[in-house]
Amino acid sequence: MAFIDAFRAVNYLVGTPRFTWSLISTEGSEQVSSNGLGISTIALKDMDRDAVDLVIVSSSWTPELYGDDGMFSALRYWSRRKVTLGALDTGAFILAQAGLLQNRSATVHYEHLDAFIELYPETISSEQLCVFDGDRISCAGGNAAVDFALHIIVATVGELHANAAARYVFHQHLRPISTSQSPSSPEPLGLDAPSSVRSAIALMERHLENPLTLVELCSKVGISQRQLARLFKDYVGKSPVQYYRDIRLDRARGLVTQTALPLSQVAVASGFSNIVHFNRTYRLRFGLPPKRDRVEGRVPFEFRAWPQHRV
Repeated sequence: MAFIDAFRAVNYLVGTPRFTWSLISTEGSEQVSSNGLGISTIALKDMDRDAVDLVIVSSSWTPELYGDDGMFSALRYWSRRKVTLGALDTGAFILAQAGLLQNRSATVHYEHLDAFIELYPETISSEQLCVFDGDRISCAGGNAAVDFALHIIVATVGELHANAAARYVFHQHLRPISTSQSPSSPEPLGLDAPSSVRSAIALMERHLENPLTLVELCSKVGISQRQLARLFKDYVGKSPVQYYRDIRLDRARGLVTQTALPLSQVAVASGFSNIVHFNRTYRLRFGLPPKRDRVEGRVPFEFRAWPQHRV
């Protein structure tokens, strides 16, 4: 809705329908979004596929449920017609599965980024809020969908209309396309950990598959082990070792529940060389072993994958 509303604002302010849109799903009928709201759609087979300039795919938590032959056929048809294909949140999974992001840049929500990188190595994965790569565009979702829409408006009808729409929906600062999903600026509420803690966390996040030792970490940050432990206790609520282990396990859970990668490969990708140790620590953190977690569930809201562990 955030994405569509910017286009609605342009139409309202101009007084003519500069943009029109349709909400499509494979079968049509009502689709329930992740916040529980129902969205009415029309069936893919009932739309005029030639009356399209831009197609945006959105699939939320479970993109693997929505890709099918009919959807892929339609996306490839639009690709041949040089229609701009885009994605919100995890929609890039579907474009990639359809073979439409090979050697292209794309972004997904940070929670799914690790899985996307593992599943589609032929796509150039980005941590930016938005990516514009020719006729392939993508957005991480959330409130960034407004920025995404406004950049599209700039490119199609100009800055005048984009500025008016931004003011109308109270989006008072249009973020550049290159804005990172995980900026180094202070947290939104103004709370911020010391630079040494933030530097240590950034190093941990860059070395999930091949973890640094605590000695190496402290050496790179330029702080003693005792001082780093004290700062982590004060600002993070756990030791550096515990924190490092937990973000590796959270990455593992994303790969367990969002991909079909062998669990041994998931363990290695998360910095665990011993599968027995991986299974044991995974169960201690999440309450069930990875094999069962893959069958029974998705990542619940209380667990968030890298890199949202910043403090």
